Amino acid sequence: MTDQLQHAGRRRAGRGTSVVGVLGEVLITMGVLVLMFIAWQQWFNDVVVSNQTSNQASSISRSLQQKATATPAPTATPGSSTNPAITPPVKGTGTFGVLYVPRFGSTYKVPIAGGTTTSGTLDKGYAGHYDDTQMPGQIGNFAVAGHRTTHGAPFGSIADLRVGDHIYVQTAQGWYTYTFRNLEYVKPTQVQVLQQVPDAPKLTAADSKDRLITMTSCNPKYSAAERIIAYGVFTSWQPLSAGPPAEIASEVKGA
Repeated sequence: MTDQLQHAGRRRAGRGTSVVGVLGEVLITMGVLVLMFIAWQQWFNDVVVSNQTSNQASSISRSLQQKATATPAPTATPGSSTNPAITPPVKGTGTFGVLYVPRFGSTYKVPIAGGTTTSGTLDKGYAGHYDDTQMPGQIGNFAVAGHRTTHGAPFGSIADLRVGDHIYVQTAQGWYTYTFRNLEYVKPTQVQVLQQVPDAPKLTAADSKDRLITMTSCNPKYSAAERIIAYGVFTSWQPLSAGPPAEIASEVKGA
């Protein structure tokens, strides 16, 4: 009788151990799947979206160049830092230009579109223009936002910018060259960075006469606790008919 009870006990213990083992394997498998999904979302998907937006940017660039050859060039003086052609406002979330930042990689280029909504612009991997800020060429602050992680992470390397780096904007009106000046870290509520003269509410663009570019993204990575802000100052302009700036000429022509 005692032997029978011992055998029965071992069978029950075996079944219990088997159930725990199966449950453990299921949990491990689920954990692996979750990690694979995170890896896909944070890395592989970024690569896919980044390649897509790069191709789209190339297509936009070619289209702008083709239109430029069929229409007269703007009257502003090529190379001008005081009288550039001004890009007109865009309606809705339409694309109107291409952003090139050599510091982000020799093949880096992303479309620029109107608005900063996630579904309409940012989640497409684009740089989104803040509607209430100026356009390229205007005196004031041309401000754009972009994801730092996921959705292609177009501003993933924003913290790597160095003083003197060039930021190029191509629109139908020509090539705008900005020179990176500095980084700033602010709270999400500090919208003063988008003013015509950043962080100077009592000043207008007419007071400073600067033409700026402001790039914004989340900080630190994988968090929205802060915003990282990159400022650049306008350096020069040239019409599309003059060809792209030398630093990005090979990339543009190879698009």
